[in-house]
Amino acid sequence: MLVKNATKKTDIAENARLCSSLLQKALGLMFSMNRNKCLVLEFCNERIISLHMFFVFYPIDVLFLDKSKIVVGKKENFMPFSFCSSGKKSMYALELPAGTIKKTKTGVGDRIIF
Repeated sequence: MLVKNATKKTDIAENARLCSSLLQKALGLMFSMNRNKCLVLEFCNERIISLHMFFVFYPIDVLFLDKSKIVVGKKENFMPFSFCSSGKKSMYALELPAGTIKKTKTGVGDRIIF
């Protein structure tokens, strides 16, 4: 699936995979060696989303989106074996290759489409 920043008119990811089941979200990028993999974690309702990097062996970028797909938080260079939280209620977490947020200049308030 294509993920775009509608505000900045840039492509964020070309081959993102939607993860909506509990198992898909729990596994995320664990044990993956593909550093270019992109996931869209979809939750049933808005909540504070907590993520961990156990068994993910490379850093990634994360965007947190509300139900309107507006960026409400971001984490650049999320390191292996660490934790982070959205800080604000979110419905989506986009797990992206490290450097994607900087490269696409995506920021809080941008609208994302997929």
